[in-house]
Amino acid sequence: MLLCILTLFPEALQPYLGTSILGIAQAKGALVVRLVDFRDFTRDRHRSVDDRPFGGGPGMVLKPEPIFDCVGWLERRYGAFHKILLTPDGVPFRQEKARRLVEKDRILLCCGRYEGFDERIREELEWDDISIGDFVLSGGELPALCVTEAISRLLPGVLGDERSAETESFEAEGLDHPHYTRPRVWRGREVPDVLTGGDHVRIDAWRAKRRTERTLDRRPDLTNEQTNERKNDCEDQGS
Repeated sequence: MLLCILTLFPEALQPYLGTSILGIAQAKGALVVRLVDFRDFTRDRHRSVDDRPFGGGPGMVLKPEPIFDCVGWLERRYGAFHKILLTPDGVPFRQEKARRLVEKDRILLCCGRYEGFDERIREELEWDDISIGDFVLSGGELPALCVTEAISRLLPGVLGDERSAETESFEAEGLDHPHYTRPRVWRGREVPDVLTGGDHVRIDAWRAKRRTERTLDRRPDLTNEQTNERKNDCEDQGS
């Protein structure tokens, strides 16, 4: 997969992209990441990427020309991309979205800054608007790393054990079950006996029960969503 990140701060992203899972994904050739500074596509001697908003108001707005020219250059060079705007008014990013994105050959992530994008950027190109949560950051660089890592974990061969991605939170129904490792006793707290007995039928049942309990306690909204999804699936099948 080729993934291009349009950012004004490539130096801020580079260290993390070379670390841990993202570094492994690139070393194995499963993921190629290109950081592109769209300031390089400005048209004036000041290399301006933003300007004051028409109608007044605080802050600055990203101009359309540098981003449009940058995207055009990349698509002429590599071919069409699935283009994503990282913006707080986008659709919330979920694991299901990561599973769909992993099927793409080329993804472009555009990091916003300041007060956001000139709306004509959205109108001129086809974008997939994504938000990582109901809060505001100074830019889209951290969301870009979140989306990139979520996708990279699902690429074949990246994780040491492919089952890791299949059994995590949001992959199975609801949240993940509790995990334990050595020492068996720590500060008087013991690992549940069922996990050390070797009976994998009992272990699976214990984990399923704990997943359900944790989901109902911490994220009951996920249970409601899954119920609605199953209901919709039955209706689509005419059941």
